[in-house]
Amino acid sequence: MPQGRHTALTIHLTDDEHQRLTQWQRSTTMPAGLVRRGRIILLLAERMPIAQIARTVGLSRRFVYKWASRFQVHGIAGLADTRGHWPRPRQAAQR
Repeated sequence: MPQGRHTALTIHLTDDEHQRLTQWQRSTTMPAGLVRRGRIILLLAERMPIAQIARTVGLSRRFVYKWASRFQVHGIAGLADTRGHWPRPRQAAQR
């Protein structure tokens, strides 16, 4: 069992989510960032401490919390990188 401080943050995966995230880990065609985010969620579901997850995947604890939060709100769809893909606000019609 991993050592370290335990967190109140817990992730519960459905069988489908667990299977899908596990498939990502074996994929050779998935973007590396998406695979890394999937690994974060799998390790959280195994109750590994945040600091150890951060060291394992090579990110800061801040980003582990960020992706965990997005997963809790949006599910697997929340793991997509939306940087630069936010919709632009509509411009008011000029008269």
